Amino acid sequence: MNDIKLALLGSEGAGKSAVLVRFLTKRFIGEYASNTNSLYQKRLSIDGRQLNLEVFDPCSQSGESRCILEEPLDWADGFVVVYTISDRTSFLNAKNILAQIKESRRETCKGEVPICLVGNKQDLCHSRQVSEEEGRSLAQENKCIFQEVSAAENYLEISNLFTKLIRHVMEQLKHRGDRRRYSGSKSMAKLINNVFGKRRQSV
Repeated sequence: MNDIKLALLGSEGAGKSAVLVRFLTKRFIGEYASNTNSLYQKRLSIDGRQLNLEVFDPCSQSGESRCILEEPLDWADGFVVVYTISDRTSFLNAKNILAQIKESRRETCKGEVPICLVGNKQDLCHSRQVSEEEGRSLAQENKCIFQEVSAAENYLEISNLFTKLIRHVMEQLKHRGDRRRYSGSKSMAKLINNVFGKRRQSV
């Protein structure tokens, strides 16, 4: 069984945890504590293959918080970067995060880094500050999967987005011949817990 490791990154208030929980449970929960780090785990089947999915959801990142990104950048196979369409600052922070991911992986990753850029809170289009064209353009610049979604209203779009990203990760791992995922996931989870001092959640 393959292990797939994703890191979920974005500004406080962007709704990244809501997007993740919507994918994992189909439920929408609007309020989350943003000062905690969590490791979510789920078994799923994609294209007939059984996978152990681990998603690290750190406390929200400010534009300058490079230190909080270092460990997730080294650990993860793929990334979900979330901003909200109703907050331009969160979009600019997402742009900064994408730059950090690219810089971190320039030497170690031969092919494209699997990244999904998500414009959340599509249901708040009446207070939109970031156009869909801007999000799509940023994604194209960074060779990311892109989608605007509403964690509050739509499960299917979010599910399809994660599935597309996981397929991309699986393809990259196959080409790289990467064997990290065959190390014990429990010991890796323990290491991540030690590094971040966070709680683990199984969904």
